[in-house]
Amino acid sequence: MSTTGKVVGINGNMVSVKTDGNIIMNEVGYILNGDKRLKAEVIRIRGEVAQLQVFEQTRGIGVGDEVSFSGEMLAVELGPGLLGQVYDGLQNPLPELAEKAGFFLERGVYLEALSRTKQWSFKPSVNVGDKVNAGDCLGIVPEGPYDHKVMVPFNLRDEYTVVSVVSEGPYTVSDKIVEAEDPRGGKKSFTMIFEWPVKRPITLFDERLKPVEPMVSKVRLMDTFFPVAKGGTYCIPGPFGAGKTVLQQITSRHAEVDIVIIAACGERAGEVVETLKEFPELIDPKTGKSLMERTIIISNTSSMPVASREASVYTAVTLGEYYRQMGLDVLLLADSTSRWAQAMREMSGRLEEIPGEEAFPAYLESSIAAFYERAGIVRLNDGNIGSVTIGGTVSPAGGNFEEPVTQATLKVVGAFHGLSRERSDARKYPAIHPTESWSKYNGIMPVDHVKYAHDILARSGEIEAMMKVVGEEGTSLQDYIIFQKGEFLDVVYFQQNSFDPVDAAVTPERQKKVFAQILLLLATELNFSDKEEARRWFYQMRQKYLDYNGAEWRSDSFKKYEKEIADILQAKSLGTDKRAASILEDLIK
Repeated sequence: MSTTGKVVGINGNMVSVKTDGNIIMNEVGYILNGDKRLKAEVIRIRGEVAQLQVFEQTRGIGVGDEVSFSGEMLAVELGPGLLGQVYDGLQNPLPELAEKAGFFLERGVYLEALSRTKQWSFKPSVNVGDKVNAGDCLGIVPEGPYDHKVMVPFNLRDEYTVVSVVSEGPYTVSDKIVEAEDPRGGKKSFTMIFEWPVKRPITLFDERLKPVEPMVSKVRLMDTFFPVAKGGTYCIPGPFGAGKTVLQQITSRHAEVDIVIIAACGERAGEVVETLKEFPELIDPKTGKSLMERTIIISNTSSMPVASREASVYTAVTLGEYYRQMGLDVLLLADSTSRWAQAMREMSGRLEEIPGEEAFPAYLESSIAAFYERAGIVRLNDGNIGSVTIGGTVSPAGGNFEEPVTQATLKVVGAFHGLSRERSDARKYPAIHPTESWSKYNGIMPVDHVKYAHDILARSGEIEAMMKVVGEEGTSLQDYIIFQKGEFLDVVYFQQNSFDPVDAAVTPERQKKVFAQILLLLATELNFSDKEEARRWFYQMRQKYLDYNGAEWRSDSFKKYEKEIADILQAKSLGTDKRAASILEDLIK
């Protein structure tokens, strides 16, 4: 018999319930309000009274309303049919929800996440007599561009012996495909679908590996200077309007990963609508078809109940871990974790917990760390390698990176792509600040090459700051040339035109080629008579490089610009900077 209870208190989205039996943390309960069943989750238990966060508007709930507990934790359905879907934080498919309830969604309407009528072409990969454990592959079905592995449910502990398998053919996700027997003789039927609690990491793998292979985003500034590893973590903090969402969309389109999951956890509805409209229209460079075929969107806007924001984050990462178990590389983009943290602050206040800095809960850091720790690259039990890479945006008020959410995130991520208001106002995109950002991962370029370019950039910034005080005339010609080199690096390499069909996505091979050319220029001692000549020369070289960036890789025009650039540089060269000789030895020959 399931546990029941009665509402004894309501505080916003938090409801206190007096129970008549045993319940567990994160258990799902339904508040019976008229003909509605409003979904909620247990977040604290004190004796016979439990606090539940409600995933709906609590308008109309009253003291004495009955509550029915499900006996199960908040979970998601896993199986074929997830790709291409748009879900809310509770894994309700939003298009179907809109068809049933209209565009003003009703409370208490919950739909099945996966279609029970669609048939999938199932090909078994086990035979009668085979031994199977949790996570083992029972067969495959084609889903989008990939083979979806139908697996033994992750929560089973015994080793099962297969006693019957269906033949190859079309089946729905609820059809029985395999029957097996446990060591005690009990029978268990497997379908293509099962559930998994969202707040419990999936740990069915042989070994967790160190993230070392770069996740190529084809954004020059990220791949060369602030790389992200497959299975790594990174954050993109920045003020409103600095380009966080656009940068995520560019990354999701061009990054060399298999599956993209976007968790819009509390973003403004306008931005989410824009994403939902644009993604089906975007052509996937890998397949030539719609990008949505390998994308899942979890949509929870700022106008939805705050409790759903937390659910959407955990729903997204659980789906990512599920596809990782198939040996795929998954990129999870959370936008924005600040809104999730604000939801935690709101619920913490209603629970009357002791507040931390800026009224955020004292466990803010551990909650953020637990989320990012679910990223990783693993060797699965079958020997395949799968990964989940997590990139989260942070929206600090006023662009203040010292606020608690940004600081808590920086303690656990491996790369920091800080967006700058000054750069976005100057239309320098992507607006990642090149001297404030950092990465702990190795990228596609040699570390010493990147450091040399970064040192030139840092020195250029110092000279620019000095010029603002003493003016250009108070600067030596040598310092002015270093300033121009830094500006040149910024314009031709850091900035990238996402509307240009060539420059929008730059392959690692091309990045290495172009960066080597730029390093040669940075390391060359140039011969100028005055600053005006230097200014004109760098302007000419910038224009050549911008044309070079827009030329098709290894085309005739690409080779033509390359030769012209080499000739212009040679005409003004006085030799190589001695400090660069040992660092760039392989380039300077």
